Amino acid sequence: MQGTFADGAVRVGGDARQRFYDARGYGRPLDGNRIELAPVEATHLLFRGDLDAVVGPDGERMDFRAFLVASDAALAFVVYKDLRDRGFYLSPARDGWVDDTTGADFVVYPRGKGPADDEVAYRVRVAGEREEIAAAALGDVVLAVVDEEGELTYFETGRPGAAGDAADGSRYDPPSGLDAALLADRAVVWEPPTGLHDRGFYGQRLHGRNAESGPLQLSLVEAAYLARRGALDLAEPRVVERGRQVEGERFDRRLRAYAALRAAGSVPKSGFKFGADFRTYDSFTAVDEMDHSTRLIRVVAPDHTFLPRDLSLDVRLAGGVRKRMVFALTDVNEGIDWLSVARLTP
Repeated sequence: MQGTFADGAVRVGGDARQRFYDARGYGRPLDGNRIELAPVEATHLLFRGDLDAVVGPDGERMDFRAFLVASDAALAFVVYKDLRDRGFYLSPARDGWVDDTTGADFVVYPRGKGPADDEVAYRVRVAGEREEIAAAALGDVVLAVVDEEGELTYFETGRPGAAGDAADGSRYDPPSGLDAALLADRAVVWEPPTGLHDRGFYGQRLHGRNAESGPLQLSLVEAAYLARRGALDLAEPRVVERGRQVEGERFDRRLRAYAALRAAGSVPKSGFKFGADFRTYDSFTAVDEMDHSTRLIRVVAPDHTFLPRDLSLDVRLAGGVRKRMVFALTDVNEGIDWLSVARLTP
């Protein structure tokens, strides 16, 4: 059996509908028993030996090797074959074939389901390891990255809220007008109430983590947030200006993310040890009763683009310390879009 390649698709007659679409979820039906295959589907059928050849517009008869080159579908083929080998049926997300508004390359059906069923397990986007990927284009898809040796890594992406799954909304309201001073890239509260650190989890003891009292050193983000609420005897504009001097416009974006996390009931702390902006604690009553931090937050601009290699490093590190990697997409004037990314085994 052979197909005919024209207008970006391969058409197959005979009993193709029964053999390929009805029985195994390939392609889409045309009139009679004919079907239309996307190039990657035809490539897979050539690889399996279910198609003998594909005939091109000039009459050239192409086998698997020739058609793979002609269709330039190597990356898509790697992903398509892997998902088929895992027991999934899937359809290329082409206009007029399946409904998709996510920019995916494939719509993957639950095991045991196919194109005729109204169920979707994953929407998969294919990328090479050197391809730039817009952060704003993720969140509703599984990203399938094919590295230079053809190895596959799947990343599940989603759009969580600021609070995470476990935030309990605990609040601590600090007193106002606390005596504080700016020192280089931080602030110090000289005589803090016990609850500022123990219940609000602001700052760290200047005398060391084992100290039970004494001054608290705050990050500039913490200081600006507290100054905004009137908790410090420092004017918020003065703290913000110092923050901008230290780290430029990133400070405003980090402050926006910090405030949103606090408002949602999470406690953000420095993520420096993990190469992130913040780590967050989502369930707490007091410092000595807190669970481990649950997420790593990296603040990026709305037009940020990822290189898959950098994304893999972030996700691998977060997974290695049992945390979820979350990106806060924000600028200084708009809201925040939250993007979570994690490794996935389909």
